[in-house]
Amino acid sequence: MADRVSAKALALAIAGLGVTLPAAAPAQGVAGSYLAGRHASIYSDFRAAADYYGRAVMADPSNPSILESAAMSYMALGEIDKAASVARRLSFLEVKSQIANMALIADELKNEEFDRVLTEMEGGLSIGEAMDPLIVAWAQIGAGRMSDALDTFDTLADKEGVELFGLYHKALALATVGDFEGAAEILSGDTAGPLNLTRRGIVAYAEVLSQLERNQEAIDLIDKAFGDGLDPELQDMRDDLAAGEALPFTAIRNAKDGAAEVFLVVAGALQGETADGYTLLYSRAAEYLRPGFVDAILLSANLLESLERYELATEAYSRIPRDHPAFAAAELGRAEALHKSGKTEAAIEVMEQLTRLQPENPAIYVNLGDTLRGLERYEEASKAYDSAVALFEEPATGQWLVYFARGITHEREGRWEQAENDFRKALELNPGQPQVLNYLGYSFVEMGENLDEALDMIEQAVAASPNSGYIIDSLGWVQFQMGRYDDAVVNLERAAELMAVDAVVNDHLGDAYWAVGRLVEARFQWKRALSFEPEDDEAERIRRKLEVGLDAVLQQEGLEPIRISNTDG
Repeated sequence: MADRVSAKALALAIAGLGVTLPAAAPAQGVAGSYLAGRHASIYSDFRAAADYYGRAVMADPSNPSILESAAMSYMALGEIDKAASVARRLSFLEVKSQIANMALIADELKNEEFDRVLTEMEGGLSIGEAMDPLIVAWAQIGAGRMSDALDTFDTLADKEGVELFGLYHKALALATVGDFEGAAEILSGDTAGPLNLTRRGIVAYAEVLSQLERNQEAIDLIDKAFGDGLDPELQDMRDDLAAGEALPFTAIRNAKDGAAEVFLVVAGALQGETADGYTLLYSRAAEYLRPGFVDAILLSANLLESLERYELATEAYSRIPRDHPAFAAAELGRAEALHKSGKTEAAIEVMEQLTRLQPENPAIYVNLGDTLRGLERYEEASKAYDSAVALFEEPATGQWLVYFARGITHEREGRWEQAENDFRKALELNPGQPQVLNYLGYSFVEMGENLDEALDMIEQAVAASPNSGYIIDSLGWVQFQMGRYDDAVVNLERAAELMAVDAVVNDHLGDAYWAVGRLVEARFQWKRALSFEPEDDEAERIRRKLEVGLDAVLQQEGLEPIRISNTDG
């Protein structure tokens, strides 16, 4: 068999290429609706776009560009039946469109018109060159032609570049008709080598093994793939396996599920590789074919959030059933979407309700704490982090971030002893973590304490993150506070290169220039710092330095002036 490539590369090949229709000028009477639809599409406002394009279609039902735009908008909304209705008009006009074909095929599969799908695809209707055989095979299964479907999968498995998909879907097909031995042989990799299974593939394989009364192998499979970091769904599955229960095969139940799997795999592969609005069409098709398909719903919600369509994202997250293991993750996603849309109190309420539903889930308290910390509600944030920490049963590396976050809230509350304890706990769990080293070290510098230890911490942080302007600024600033002004200039100049428009960095560099006698450059940097709108108290201090110099300001503050060597006169 040919050399294997990554699953993502294969899925991208399966997706095929979209067909861009030539822009046709809309009729005079529909120009307003068409242009409004285009404007809405640019900003991914699919609901408005569907409305405007729908009006344009009614006024000009033979314009290919308007028809395809309408079909795409309906698909992005998840209204595949409406997209299919528009797509049939394009088909009647003999206009080739991958998007229209996707809508037609998805709708016909949904309605179990498997023979019609096969007739149309044999007649040349295509979604994508490599994707077509998978859809055909599942349609053959739906039409009761299992032998033909297995032949179709085998043909794809012999095709270079997409063989793994043919094998994987053949295994799923065998499992749907109860041939778990055949499915296990393929999924094990013994037939043609490793399949590089995704999370969904591993879940399907574990269910197959369980049906064969090989629960321990299924447990070993899950442990090897995911280690201790199991999400609630995987943990429930592992617990059932350990209890000796036979897991039902639910990964794929019928032909429509198989086709939905094809669309989902392609959507997952396209994510981050092409426009999110285009990827969304595939995840929406998967949702349509398999109602309640949690993985597809979550992917659609994530894509909508990336597109800043927060209302649609919250609607998607809301469709995850309360009794599903992914419910908490979906609610946290909904809260994040609400927060990003400016509905902060609603987001907090979602998380607070979730803490009452799942009081033993530390992730919920962490997310609540992060949101409150971002709003500078530090006391409330600390309490949320306290609840999360109280649920930790054993120390784990990943907990460092919670202690670090709580250390920040304690520090902002003025409770330095508790803050320092949390920072040091974070370093105990994750030694050498540059963010923690920098934050703790810089805090010491600002307090004028433990400067030697602060220098050591910040030097470690720089070694771990040599291109972080914030950390390099910290190094220059601790050197400045220790009187190592020449060294400070070098590092603060580097920090200013990396963070040219940061007020604090430019202010620090101005101080360092003053300390080595480069007074003109010092004043220039202070003026730059002011132009970047620092906090009010910092801005006032910079203005005083511009008026009377750094030494006079230090004396006004009761501090020792810097002994400058005024080399520039």
